[in-house]
Amino acid sequence: MANAPLDAGRESAKGMHESAKQEERRIEELKGSPLLKGEERFEERSKSSDGKSAGEKQDPGE
Repeated sequence: MANAPLDAGRESAKGMHESAKQEERRIEELKGSPLLKGEERFEERSKSSDGKSAGEKQDPGE
């Protein structure tokens, strides 16, 4: 956000951050629990596509 060269860019980035926060809160409220963060979320998203973890997908032995 601070790297934006123009004030309009900084304002736009700030708006996007706020919008993302609001969307996350809305989804957590609908879901009834907090969204996973960091590595846990990465694993959840990876498994949701095909049931395999990221490590299983990259294992050359399979």
